[in-house]
Amino acid sequence: MKNILTYLLVAFSFIIILSACAEDKDELVVQSITANDRAVNSCEGCHTNYDVLKDIAEPEEPSEDAGHGCGGDAPYYEPYDRVFLSTQSSDYSEFKADIHGRLQCTYCHGGVDGTADKELAHSEDFLQKPSTKADEKCGVCHSDIYERSHNNLHANGWGQKSMLTLRYGLGTGPDKFDQLPDDLKHAYDVNCAKCHGTCGDCHINRPPAGGGGLYKSHKFNKAPDMRDNCTACHSSRGGHAYFGLAAGTKPDVHYAEHGFECINCHSGDELHGDGQYVDQRYKLSLKPECVDCHTDVAGSNEYHSAHMSSLNCNTCHSQDYNNCGSCHIGAEGARVASHLKFKIALNPIPDIKPYKMATVRQSLMAPDSWDVYGIDNMPNFDVRPTYKYATPHNIQRWTLRTADEDGNAYETCYYGCHIRVEGDTVYNKEFYLFESDLQDWEIEANKGIVVDGKLPSSWGL
Repeated sequence: MKNILTYLLVAFSFIIILSACAEDKDELVVQSITANDRAVNSCEGCHTNYDVLKDIAEPEEPSEDAGHGCGGDAPYYEPYDRVFLSTQSSDYSEFKADIHGRLQCTYCHGGVDGTADKELAHSEDFLQKPSTKADEKCGVCHSDIYERSHNNLHANGWGQKSMLTLRYGLGTGPDKFDQLPDDLKHAYDVNCAKCHGTCGDCHINRPPAGGGGLYKSHKFNKAPDMRDNCTACHSSRGGHAYFGLAAGTKPDVHYAEHGFECINCHSGDELHGDGQYVDQRYKLSLKPECVDCHTDVAGSNEYHSAHMSSLNCNTCHSQDYNNCGSCHIGAEGARVASHLKFKIALNPIPDIKPYKMATVRQSLMAPDSWDVYGIDNMPNFDVRPTYKYATPHNIQRWTLRTADEDGNAYETCYYGCHIRVEGDTVYNKEFYLFESDLQDWEIEANKGIVVDGKLPSSWGL
């Protein structure tokens, strides 16, 4: 009887406490969090509690230096959505079962564990993105990959940087970018660098161009997701062409008929690199070539026999593709709007690719693109063509060079590709890059690749 009275007294007291708390709901929430401190008193406890993350998130002010770059504005995710780990997802379970998920958070991120104080947790040596110090973090376990990848194009953007240093007049090399004026380096960082990322941008996060933040609850993805990682950056040309997004185009045959993803051709070894510096992607030793798979096409028909050594494959097998025009630097918009077209020119990189002629695309920069950052005109702008060697990812067996609009193959190769003059009508001229196609400020830079005076006299021009 005495025990029963004791239990009743405790229960009655508990009811009174609950009634008192319910009079002030805000106080009840605070008391509830306080009573469960151990649930948020750790890195993982906080980042798996959506309500807590939302409550402590700091409002973000738009940055004047947000930059736009060639992919436009990135999708926006709220700060708390970028760092939330959903314990209800299978991705989180996979993360926790993985060796990375069994490490202490502070092993990679630094900071202070065992506290619900956000400022304290993110103090000392805290790193939001550990792979920004890949030598200390990723490279400790993945030393072989780090040794190959620390110098690669994905992490460093050597191709873009090289074009910038060349046109500024410094030449090319891994040390040249640091010699640029500070304002120009800053301009590169806010306009171009968001599409060049760290290990985590491919394997853990969305890349900055895709909105940033954790992807799939911190799961480590050995193979980057084609849409959420690869084409989040390679969107304006790569993904746009490969998925057939432009009006009048079809998805690339490798995707539509075979379901290929990026890594089917672009292996991890290629993407990580071989540790060597190259100032543009076509110099990569591990890059894929069409003939890696299409080993038997060189003499498979008369057209291949005639042209495979003089034209790149895309000359016949690409559809119209996206040409971005000038950079969106300083958020002012492009000087030349993004547009679809198809152009063949004299090969701009004959020292790298063996062809006489090749597909080219209009690239991103004008002489005064950087004027909002104090550079009125790039002093050595004409050192490289503004129309660059292009390998559009929009391959079709039958294109306007190989078949008519109804898909019927031409009886002769020249009919759909060579320029023909019949009476007052000129056919196929639109496929070739002439000086008349250029803006005034592009003429000098492209004089070595336009086809004026370089085509067979039999074509009648």
